[in-house]
Amino acid sequence: MHFTLSDLVIDIAQNAVESAADLVELDIAETAAEFRFTVRDNGKGMDQDELKQAMDPFVTDGVKHPHRKVGLGIPFLIQTAVQSGGGWDIRSEKNLGTTVTAWFDRGNVDTPPVGDLSGMFRTILLFQCSGDILVRRFCDDGKRSIHYEVRKSGLLDALGDLEDAGSLALLQKYLKSIEEDDERFEASS
Repeated sequence: MHFTLSDLVIDIAQNAVESAADLVELDIAETAAEFRFTVRDNGKGMDQDELKQAMDPFVTDGVKHPHRKVGLGIPFLIQTAVQSGGGWDIRSEKNLGTTVTAWFDRGNVDTPPVGDLSGMFRTILLFQCSGDILVRRFCDDGKRSIHYEVRKSGLLDALGDLEDAGSLALLQKYLKSIEEDDERFEASS
């Protein structure tokens, strides 16, 4: 079960990373009224039948998780978006990639809390992948205005690796600092 919107984003981003993509892009946009995210990849994509199966909670390919009989990531996303007064859109083309967008009404009582965004970004940026991961963040919710971009390849250039405890601590400190900055902040790593 997903307890925060961040949990949903991580689940969808993990699917994108596992699609053999050269590039996975994550856009997070917040206003006072709405939380919206888009995960885009240029991986293996799905044809219409595969996309229909991905939306069915009782269907799984048995390859990614051999012992599971259900696949709940996209169905949970759809259910949560609809129940919270938001919506969703999934577009995919075989061998070209997939784009998943979902939005949530922040004023709806059924909208889960956003969760720890800097921790979510760190988790996603640490996914093992054959390509690059790009995170873009926009927030103008009346309390703060934030805009930044972080690229995994830039972090690797700056930190050397993302496995050493010191690098991980610096990454978390960096993500937390740019997420909490109240001024318009643009960072490109």
